[in-house]
Amino acid sequence: MKNILATIAILFTASLATSQTNEFKEWLKAPEGELQRQNFAKEALDKEECAKAAEIVDSLWLATTAERLGEEWKRLTLNNDTLRLACACRTFGIYPEDGRSLFISMHGGGECSKEVNDEQWMNQIYLYQPLEGLYVAPRAPWNTWDLWHKEGLDEMLDKLIQACVVFEGVNPNKVYLLGYSAGGDGVWRLAPRMADRWAAAAMMAGHPGETSQVNLMNLPFTIWMGENDYHYDRNTLAKEKGAVMDSLSEANPGKYIHQTNILEGKGHWMDGEDAAAIDWMTQFKRNPYPKRIVWRQEKITQKHFYWLSAPADEIAQGKSVIASIEENTINIEKCDYTRLVIFLNDNMVNLDKKVTIKYKGKKILKKRLKRTISTLYGSLNTRNDRSYAFPCVIEIELD
Repeated sequence: MKNILATIAILFTASLATSQTNEFKEWLKAPEGELQRQNFAKEALDKEECAKAAEIVDSLWLATTAERLGEEWKRLTLNNDTLRLACACRTFGIYPEDGRSLFISMHGGGECSKEVNDEQWMNQIYLYQPLEGLYVAPRAPWNTWDLWHKEGLDEMLDKLIQACVVFEGVNPNKVYLLGYSAGGDGVWRLAPRMADRWAAAAMMAGHPGETSQVNLMNLPFTIWMGENDYHYDRNTLAKEKGAVMDSLSEANPGKYIHQTNILEGKGHWMDGEDAAAIDWMTQFKRNPYPKRIVWRQEKITQKHFYWLSAPADEIAQGKSVIASIEENTINIEKCDYTRLVIFLNDNMVNLDKKVTIKYKGKKILKKRLKRTISTLYGSLNTRNDRSYAFPCVIEIELD
């Protein structure tokens, strides 16, 4: 690792000539203490310096993540406390210039024997064939009815994405989620609560339970269901959820992109017609910085969502935030928390000018924000997503 850091130091010295260069270079050669606590990491950067520093911070993250996940990915089995996520992979097409696509495909099964769920996993490995990308069929850690949406799975899927980005050249803005039957149950739940991770999602023959679709504002979502898939009212509920998506889209033009496919004459098995979802999804890439977001906490909660973070001690199911960006103004339209953390970069606002924060239409702050290496490094290592390395952060108090 020290050799990798020394190489990064050389690259950094060649690309960025400021008073911070030598200090950062020396720290990379012999890192002592946390990078975020170093004085040079807290100094303000201009836009060009920030872009170059972001490249170095990204290289650091790639190196440390490769070291952290290397042994697990060699075995294609990821571990998290007591959980185990075995993965089967297939690669399709030629490696594109902007990185591979990643398809996470979740199998059916559920409340049945391990052998039955293993068989469903084997089926899922060969169920779909994208024209390009890394197709990963993970084996659910449990053999329960809710095997694709229990607590702890979100972190495992994050870890899977990280490994595929580092070792397989996946573009984190081209990650697609899909699942069949019990896997479809998982898509209904994982797509909304992890909407900021996916480029698009496809639900095949699953049951939605009590999930809400409001978080799908910026996530293209497709529903596939046989018209005769009547067990647990799956066919009826798919139509109802499709109508919900219709209403959300009508109320928010350009948002809630979706399609609902109820296949005539088909039951729980759709004879492979649902494979068309792959082509539909791949026309989209994730926008990690949408101008407007709706964030509602589900049963399994999230601390971060796109460019927002909520206070850990206040997070609870049903709490929500609605926020938007208009030029250099951040509008907090609704917030069920007493405070909120906002992350920003030069793709979202003009950081060379003052940024205004409004809450329910009232201006509560206007100030010039500082880009720093510390914030870049801290946000990237907190989110472990290359698109979520932010140079600016601001925490606001709300009445």
